[in-house]
Amino acid sequence: MCSVTNASDKYLLNAGDILDISVWNESNLQRSVVVLPDGSISFPLAGDLTAKGKSVTELEAELTKKLSKFLNEPDITVVVSKVSGNTIHILGKVSNPGSFIMNQRFTVMQALSLAGGLSPYAEENNITVLRTSGGSEKAISVHYADIKKGKDLSTNIKLQSGDVIVVP
Repeated sequence: MCSVTNASDKYLLNAGDILDISVWNESNLQRSVVVLPDGSISFPLAGDLTAKGKSVTELEAELTKKLSKFLNEPDITVVVSKVSGNTIHILGKVSNPGSFIMNQRFTVMQALSLAGGLSPYAEENNITVLRTSGGSEKAISVHYADIKKGKDLSTNIKLQSGDVIVVP
């Protein structure tokens, strides 16, 4: 049985996050763990688990399933005590270029808003999101002007940690 937490299910865990994991009434199963660079965590009796890309609720469910082999109806709580590593980067012709920590998943438009919007000289339909996934990098075109007009929202993608938005 998983307990309800205050953490948003919109937030996906990432490398560098620190998690406080506890099993109710099992004092020897309370740990602070760091999500490793490969996205995994280790927890007694459960072994190694992939945490990166999962919500708190999903991780609680997986831990519950694994620990149910050893404990009767474990009540597991996962709390994100420190968010780190969930960073995007915005470069080029925006008011405030830089790196931004995402406390939830943002779309391209939301991220550009965080950066203060485009400068008057930005090429609105030539924006690119650079994404590294599975060891390879890909470029995703974003048509800002079309999104702004409500014409084509398909390029207003959800960003992932490590994405780089380039605004020429």
